[in-house]
Amino acid sequence: LLLAIVQTNPQFASVDSNVRAALAPMEKAQADFYVLPELFNTGYNFTEMAEVEKLAEPAEGTTCKAMMEFSRRNSCYVVYGFAEKSNRLYNSSALVGPDGLIGVYRKVHLYYRENLFFAPGNLGFPIFDLPIGRVGMMICFDWFYPESARTLALRGAQLIAHPSNLVMPHCPDAMVTRCLENRVFAATSNRIGREHRGNTDLSFIGKSEIVSPRGEILKRLPESEEGIAVVDVNLSQASSKRLNEFNDLLGGR
Repeated sequence: LLLAIVQTNPQFASVDSNVRAALAPMEKAQADFYVLPELFNTGYNFTEMAEVEKLAEPAEGTTCKAMMEFSRRNSCYVVYGFAEKSNRLYNSSALVGPDGLIGVYRKVHLYYRENLFFAPGNLGFPIFDLPIGRVGMMICFDWFYPESARTLALRGAQLIAHPSNLVMPHCPDAMVTRCLENRVFAATSNRIGREHRGNTDLSFIGKSEIVSPRGEILKRLPESEEGIAVVDVNLSQASSKRLNEFNDLLGGR
């Protein structure tokens, strides 16, 4: 499986150009599965609810259509983060494939000022059984709660797609532990850049990465450059939770 992480620098509220800027490197780097950052199409640092309401889209909105068209044309899968307009507003990620929208995850653990704008996710941590393997999603700050990745692992996830907008420095190293303790692959796609809006100044740390079930950092991107990385992975390696002849990590819980 050719697994890709895409690291972008979204400009706030420039949805069309943000989507084009993400698709451009994807067009040049062939993969079977791409992961994009959290809120990659809108930017992150909202100052008032009116901005979220204006920029949020239904799950099958304009951004979804662009990603579905790319997936269909390239026979691949894409996970991306967006502001979802439903019965409430959610910080969500969508999984699309060659046949269209496959599923949505709504961020359970909201970070900082997200709590002013979004409702906590109400879909749990679903698993999507694809021809390429079993995939789950979590978003950014979900990494801080070990139960997020553990829940996905217990439900059979081989790959955790992890759209992010990281500002704290700890996640890239912490995901090594998440993968090691759960024996799963993880693809954390973060953004770069800075958003100084209102009274809030945020700088994003980059370092998007793909980590193996053995805790190996298979690829990590720089902290301040846009880019894409593709790694060939064998998702079946995540099916065995055996550490040695006596220790099955999940069996021994």
